[in-house]
Amino acid sequence: MSASCFLIHAIASTIPRRATPSSSSLRSKTTANFNYRFSSRRFRRLTSIFSSSFSSSLSSFSSSSIIADPMGKEVTSIEDPSMDAVQRRLMFDDECILVDEHDNIVGHDSKYNCHLMEKIEKENLLHRAFSCFLFNSKYELLLQQRSATKVTFPLVWTNACCSHPLYRESELIEENFLGVRNAAQRKLLDELGIPPDDLPVEDFIPVGRILYKAPSDGKWGEHELDYLLFVVRDVKLNPNPNEVAGVMYVNRAQLNELLRKANAGEDGIKLSPWFRLVVDNFLLKWWDHVEKGTLHEVSDMKVIHKML
Repeated sequence: MSASCFLIHAIASTIPRRATPSSSSLRSKTTANFNYRFSSRRFRRLTSIFSSSFSSSLSSFSSSSIIADPMGKEVTSIEDPSMDAVQRRLMFDDECILVDEHDNIVGHDSKYNCHLMEKIEKENLLHRAFSCFLFNSKYELLLQQRSATKVTFPLVWTNACCSHPLYRESELIEENFLGVRNAAQRKLLDELGIPPDDLPVEDFIPVGRILYKAPSDGKWGEHELDYLLFVVRDVKLNPNPNEVAGVMYVNRAQLNELLRKANAGEDGIKLSPWFRLVVDNFLLKWWDHVEKGTLHEVSDMKVIHKML
């Protein structure tokens, strides 16, 4: 019974039942005179019960938020108290680009849905992503440690920037992979504070694409068709603490030491699964071409490397 129905029922139960008048009383009275008053003390007690119940309902409702799902309907989503407020907003505001295994666009969905392992497994949701590998003029590779508030793979070390082109006009441009490049430029500003003027989109060199799936925990994970973008540029960093816990440049020897520590479980070092796939299969060979300035020779955007 709802709180409002409970109050009506409770009040009604305190009102004396109207007796069936006798024939004599009907003859002697033209109108019935019944007393419908009840104790004000009892009324206050009942309304107090109602108020408490109603407040509890409001409190319960306030822990939910109304969001618009990708189909344009309003749905109620119970907030996850373990999810950072900024990350929670991005989970529902950002619309990822859904693709098939050949990278053809088939739709779009919220970042939230795209990273739920249940949906990934049941609906085979696959979204477009990018991983940016940024080298300085000394050919050292920039790594970032993902912030503790990240929903997937918090506090792991990975390449300079990993994110998604969104379902918006500027990031859907297929020609020369401009949509993905625009997305990388946007996120490098958002995560590392690098102004767009310091990283023109034409400086990003698409080198390849990989398709992979990786669970993060029991609830979240990744299933991405990932564009690998390389860029050589000296930049000033101003990391966003909501996105990035730490940054460092490494040469090849330092990267190998980081890999050793991750393999041995030393110092709590963990690497993102997509970064590890690129390191193990491509990076060291491509690093030679970074130093020689010949990345275009190894760029192959026709092949999608499936690493499932």
